[in-house]
Amino acid sequence: MTSTHTLAIPGGRLHYEVRGAGPVLVVTGAPMAAADFAPLAEAMAGDYTVVTHDPRGISGSVLHDPTQDSTPELRADDLALLLDTLGVESADVFGSSGGAVTGLALVARHPGRVRTLVAHEPPSLELLPDAADQRAATEDIIATYHRDGVWAAFAKFMATAGFDQGDEGAPAGPPGEPTEQMLADSARFFAHELRGTTRYVPDVAALKAAPARVVVGIGDESGGLVTYRTSVALAELLGTAPTEFPGDHGGFIGRTEEFAAVLRKVLAG
Repeated sequence: MTSTHTLAIPGGRLHYEVRGAGPVLVVTGAPMAAADFAPLAEAMAGDYTVVTHDPRGISGSVLHDPTQDSTPELRADDLALLLDTLGVESADVFGSSGGAVTGLALVARHPGRVRTLVAHEPPSLELLPDAADQRAATEDIIATYHRDGVWAAFAKFMATAGFDQGDEGAPAGPPGEPTEQMLADSARFFAHELRGTTRYVPDVAALKAAPARVVVGIGDESGGLVTYRTSVALAELLGTAPTEFPGDHGGFIGRTEEFAAVLRKVLAG
């Protein structure tokens, strides 16, 4: 059974969903919404109280000022407020893609609130040796969106990230006829979220000093993706080895049950 809720956050409101029972596990993405994680949440709900949400400005989480940029810091503060609302001091967190960056910011800004963070393929481009080239490519994607629209930007994003056009787990949503909401969420991603997420530099010293255990997750089919490189770079800075998960960047969609089994094992320590 899933219950849906609304939480007031600075500048807007946050849509979140709760299912299952047990220790709290927050599952977060950016720009992926709660619906994208529903299969994984269902798979984990037998062992955890799984909390999913639409990140600020996406889908059901509406901002008073829709032009406000979404940053990892703002999203991390939203999650801390969500934990307050749930009445829990700390929780396990699984973050994928931009949600992994949110999780890193959460540990750095609110270190006592996270027990274990599984940061699955964070697009932390600033950690790469070719960060300047990656930054320029990101700016080109954003400029393409403003000039040519969502689909032109999405095609360029997919190519730059290393995706094949058929890969699942990409920001613009699954293939098929796009809904108005999908188009709106994609537009927000390119105009107000992509830059802030990819330019965020994880505070490695804070991550090491925090009581949280930080696990970097990497897809066993992600070798051609830029997020493979960023995940390896982050793990090296933390002095740990990345943990392999089934599938690629969207493994939690394409191989949900296998993915959930690995996630349970990782969270159990």
